[in-house]
Amino acid sequence: MKVRTRSSAIAGAACLIAALALTTASAEEPAARGTAAAQVSLKEVATAKNPAAGTAGPGGDVWIAERAGTVRVLGDQGLGEPVLDISGETTTDGERGLLGIAFDKDFAHFYISFTDREGTSTVDEFAVKDGKLQPDTRRTVLTQTQPYANHNGGDLRFGPDGYLYIALGDGGSGGDPHGNGQNLDTLLGKLLRIDPTGGDPYAVPADNPFVDDPKAKDEIWAYGLRNPWKFSFDSGTGDLLIGDVGQSAWEEIDWAPADSKGGENYGWSAMEGNHPFRGGTEPANHVPPIHEYDRNGLGCSVTGGYVYRGEKIPDLKGQYVFSDYCDGTLRSLQIENGQVTGEHDLGVNGGEVVSFVQGGNGELYVLDLGGTVSRIDPA
Repeated sequence: MKVRTRSSAIAGAACLIAALALTTASAEEPAARGTAAAQVSLKEVATAKNPAAGTAGPGGDVWIAERAGTVRVLGDQGLGEPVLDISGETTTDGERGLLGIAFDKDFAHFYISFTDREGTSTVDEFAVKDGKLQPDTRRTVLTQTQPYANHNGGDLRFGPDGYLYIALGDGGSGGDPHGNGQNLDTLLGKLLRIDPTGGDPYAVPADNPFVDDPKAKDEIWAYGLRNPWKFSFDSGTGDLLIGDVGQSAWEEIDWAPADSKGGENYGWSAMEGNHPFRGGTEPANHVPPIHEYDRNGLGCSVTGGYVYRGEKIPDLKGQYVFSDYCDGTLRSLQIENGQVTGEHDLGVNGGEVVSFVQGGNGELYVLDLGGTVSRIDPA
């Protein structure tokens, strides 16, 4: 089997959708480690055009971003008409498009992360009134030029501290040719932390880890990332988890505790997971992943998810649910004090899993780039 990178996989999604069947079944395989796997199923709740991201919205609704540039709200009858359409402002070439959406904690502002027609990563803000976007209030918060059409990252969300975190890949191509992952003088290959309403166009929190380093960008929270496609905060503990897509051999999940002061170096491109990359030397401050897996199977591109904090599946509570774009199998990790104590195959396949969404009630949804929006339910 030819291993696909995320770039080639997304580009060929239209031809490959039929090859990855969406399975609705209970978990049957035993857990690799730890207690028995939770019994889950997938229930299709909507179809979308290349859903790429989602977030919990006002009133507990789930908002879904379609990669070509539209945002729609999930209701009882599926997805409604677009509440936002920027399809004329972006492109789906390479790994580009509308890649992330987020509300602040008061649902007073809505943020979108997309690549513009020139490929520049862009974060825009809209005011929200009575649960509706106010188009006239739109403004650009942050931009970052991209040297290539892949490894754009693009995920964003608010942390428990109320600040906006933004994930940017290393700029693309392969092997980090510009050395962006370890270079603190660029935003590429980083997780950023900003205060979008504290300044014009934003403010940098005074306790960001590199604000006193003249050789580093103040916005940087963590670095050494290749393509942090999806990240999340545990709504129960505040811990940070990042799914960082590997180069050719190892996929990784990184973790930081809620009381982290930032500054973590996750190793790329000196390291790929726990392994030196192309003869690289492990940085002295390298923070190794809490989980990695190789590409000897069907996996090719990790899709980070969420720690489950819903009520419908008690046996899954507190476990981190994630998948892989090429493999599609839903898996979970039991994590205690930053250490994985159990690994589980949940026995269901979400297709071309490109993202997860955490609803306002803590239940989780799975987005298949081919178009299916599913909810993780009890078996």
